[in-house]
Amino acid sequence: MKFIVSSSQLLKQLQVLGGVINSNNTLPILDNFLFELSENQLKVSASDLETTMSAVVDVESDSTGSIAVSARLLLDTLKTFPDQPLTFKTEGDSTIEISSDQGKYDMAYFGGDEFPKAVSLPSPSKTVVPSNVLATAISKTIFAAGNDDLRPVMSGVFFQFSSQSLTFVATDAHKLVKYTRTDVTADKTAEFIMPKKPLNLLKGVLGGDEEVTIEYNDANAKFTFDNFVLVCRLIDGKYPNYEAVIPKENPNKLTVDRASFLNSVRRVSIFSSKTTHQIRLKMAGTELNISAEDLDFSNKADERLSCDYQGDDMQIGFNSRFLSEMLNNLNSDEVLIEMSLPNRAGILTPIDGTDEGEQVTMLVMPVMLNN
Repeated sequence: MKFIVSSSQLLKQLQVLGGVINSNNTLPILDNFLFELSENQLKVSASDLETTMSAVVDVESDSTGSIAVSARLLLDTLKTFPDQPLTFKTEGDSTIEISSDQGKYDMAYFGGDEFPKAVSLPSPSKTVVPSNVLATAISKTIFAAGNDDLRPVMSGVFFQFSSQSLTFVATDAHKLVKYTRTDVTADKTAEFIMPKKPLNLLKGVLGGDEEVTIEYNDANAKFTFDNFVLVCRLIDGKYPNYEAVIPKENPNKLTVDRASFLNSVRRVSIFSSKTTHQIRLKMAGTELNISAEDLDFSNKADERLSCDYQGDDMQIGFNSRFLSEMLNNLNSDEVLIEMSLPNRAGILTPIDGTDEGEQVTMLVMPVMLNN
């Protein structure tokens, strides 16, 4: 088996696929990339058994074959080359020789048949989504997904497809984000929970003008775009009824400049308790008062912002980390925060800066204020 490939082209694809490989694999073969050559196309795959991702690279070759090569060794080597053609050639049945302008390098390889095969999806449902829409949906929601191993359904992003819209939801029980697109639809209704790792991999490579074909059944999902294919196992279980936790009646409405609010929250939170990260919002008329106190160290901060507030005067406490994460994830100039009572969730929505057919709803649970 022999092929010639551009070093930078190969490195670019391998760096993406490298994200699939775990640092401590139970099966040693998973520390490798699988190379499958069929004449002028080289298909490279990486897997951790749950997620398998592959990319196709154009090469010059007239041979076929499949081998598994050490991912770490190959990536470290390719990073050091300036852009140039490299020749890969198998020597005997255990080493592959790489020839560059500078010299020759031999590395061991394994037979490609030892590598686990990607799952095939028999008669899946299918939806086509523009790449930039999927990339935005992932980055707007993934930060709100939980990390609790005891509640695996909350550690992923819930995809809800229907003939009216596509909805993406993530929550960890303290914060929730619901991202909806009414300008993209699916042929039939479907729901599944995607794990975080494959979503982060997708987020890193999506964002062009191409379309992404999403195929799915009860157990797996497959994303095909450009020259990449990603197949992953879905999280098994029923997603909590998130609509039930979004309060419907919210008479108190606060409109504030997002950037100055975010900066205030960040500044004031430096003075908050290191365990609760609690900040206090106090609203009256056109003034928003943001304060925090750390009694253990006698630290205290207090800021005033002008705002537009309609409703009863009220005080509510929030975890500053959740609040700043959410504000940071919006790109509008102004945000609307709707509240009902100090012990009910607050709802953040952007006032401007959203595309046609795009809706973002963020929900943050309050923390009890100790008066």
